[in-house]
Amino acid sequence: MDLSVEKAALLLLIAAVVAILTRRLRLPYSVGLVGAGIVLTLLPFVPAVNLTKSLLFTVLLPPLIFEAAFSLEWQQLRKDLGVVLVLATLGVVLATAITTAGMHFLVHWPWASALVFGALISATDPVSVIAIFKGAGVRGRLRLLVESESLFNDATAAILFVICVAGATGDVPTPLEVTARLALTVGGSLFCGAVIALAALLLAGRADDHLVEITFTTVAAYGSFLLAEHLHLSGVLATLVAGLMLGNFRAWRWVTDAGREAVQAFWEYAAFVANSLVFLLIGMRVGRQHFLGGWLPILMAILLVTISRAVAVYPCCSLFSRSALRVSKAHQHILFWGGLRGALALALALALPPEVPQRESIISASFAVVAFSIFGQGLTMKPLLRRFGEIPD
Repeated sequence: MDLSVEKAALLLLIAAVVAILTRRLRLPYSVGLVGAGIVLTLLPFVPAVNLTKSLLFTVLLPPLIFEAAFSLEWQQLRKDLGVVLVLATLGVVLATAITTAGMHFLVHWPWASALVFGALISATDPVSVIAIFKGAGVRGRLRLLVESESLFNDATAAILFVICVAGATGDVPTPLEVTARLALTVGGSLFCGAVIALAALLLAGRADDHLVEITFTTVAAYGSFLLAEHLHLSGVLATLVAGLMLGNFRAWRWVTDAGREAVQAFWEYAAFVANSLVFLLIGMRVGRQHFLGGWLPILMAILLVTISRAVAVYPCCSLFSRSALRVSKAHQHILFWGGLRGALALALALALPPEVPQRESIISASFAVVAFSIFGQGLTMKPLLRRFGEIPD
């Protein structure tokens, strides 16, 4: 990890300038950052910063997951939890299957490579989605569905990815072993997140200092993630649980009213910093990326990921068409087109072991899909939201 203090300060300065420009130009902040990152690679005096799995996983991803989960209202989430869980489980499996089959039969990748790519690219990214929706001012059930689904399906995809990589590297598990590993990963991750969150709740409840309260939430965000990853579980799911618990266990009075405002302000800023660095670094990496294997695999990957998202959204939502949890057609269209990819997919791609077949091609295709997602879908999200009356003209 080569992100020094000097480089981080320079990138944050650039991000602040981009934030001002994108607001005035009425462009999505994430799109402006990625574009700025690509431009930076053309300048000779800008220091190179490598986007690595370590930087994404151990530094930038935990605060983004935690802040998004901390802001979710459990009482509202509970009403639509059935829809969210179906989209985040069955939807991810369907998306993975469609992408895997397409990359194998149309691009002629080995099954192992196609399956790994399908797993890592199948989940929508909360970093990208939440940034777009916050910038557009989306509120209500639609924002809840998009944010919560993107958080939960990240956890599903991360778990599925581990199983697929094990198979791709020669450790082909039996169905019973897959079930046992899945149960262990989900249960262990939930336990890690809950234990860390409970410890933070108990300790923070003894303090009346908002700085101490902020410190405990920071320890919970990183501690839950790193503990789960150290135990070969899902850091995303553990941090998601910790954020939900700390954000919604208000009856415990673990934080004062003034302290809660300070905690929320801190995590809003922390998410802004992590967001800025993630998108700038994605742009810098895309600008330097050598897309291997020609354009046909890349174009097919983009097409298949788009189709797989449609297969994940519309059939799953149709399961609730005759219930109180019915999702309107307009919201389904936005869920489909709002399925942006971003930091998690790239972190998983960069974490692939060298022995995975077609590793470099998988990384190239992942960056191409993320670039299309941010520019193609990101730039058209606001017009789509206006078209369906979710934001004013």
